[in-house]
Amino acid sequence: MTQPSVLLHVDPRGVATVTLNRPELHNAIDDDTASLLAATLETLAEDDSVRVVILTGQGISFSAGHDSDWMRHMASFSETELRRDAQLLAQLLRTLDTLPKPTIAQIQGSAFGLGAGLVACCDIAIGASEALFSFNEAKLGVIPALAAPYIVRAIGPRATRRYFVSAERFNAGKAKRLGLLHQVVELDELDSAVEHCASHLLLNGPQAMHEAKQLVDLIASRSPDSALIDETITAIVRVRSSEEGREGIYAFLEQRRPRWLD
Repeated sequence: MTQPSVLLHVDPRGVATVTLNRPELHNAIDDDTASLLAATLETLAEDDSVRVVILTGQGISFSAGHDSDWMRHMASFSETELRRDAQLLAQLLRTLDTLPKPTIAQIQGSAFGLGAGLVACCDIAIGASEALFSFNEAKLGVIPALAAPYIVRAIGPRATRRYFVSAERFNAGKAKRLGLLHQVVELDELDSAVEHCASHLLLNGPQAMHEAKQLVDLIASRSPDSALIDETITAIVRVRSSEEGREGIYAFLEQRRPRWLD
């Protein structure tokens, strides 16, 4: 029996591990895989028992990006068909980026093109020291347009321009210096590093983490004018007056565990 191209495992703590499962193709993404991954993420978004989402790949690579057979088919697509497939991938990236749970990318091997875009959409990215990264679309005469908003946000426009134009590969150390990775560890330490990170996230208020993600998006590209300051005031009042916000403060003052840890 053929296994699905995306695997899901949720442990008793509510840590969901989503695994790209096409190791023989270096977890390259085709339309079926993109649809299944998006549907899996949408399901997790609606599941209140899920607290943390880890995205990783099976085998030696995280994801090689676009599947070559899919690209072969796309070469003969009409503009309408190309737009349909672009919308599918754009929605996948958007779903991952806006997931109302903290997300961790666990990169055990290479992440190219769309694969690197998935990394940039996660809140925390931890990679093995031997991982490689590239936006190699220019070598194919195309551009990484769909991942571009997330890559520019992660590494800045100047670095993005270089690596989009050059299509060169760069290692995990460079990815960390650029901001695409937050942490680099040896491969045999990767599982424990991700587990350590997930355990820390489980200590936090679920709704507070969601609100924190939205707050960053709210202020990232804006100057601190009076309108933005008013919005930040509204945000903190909303969170502090919520059930979770009140519980967290009372738990701290009463020196007890907050109820979300029970």
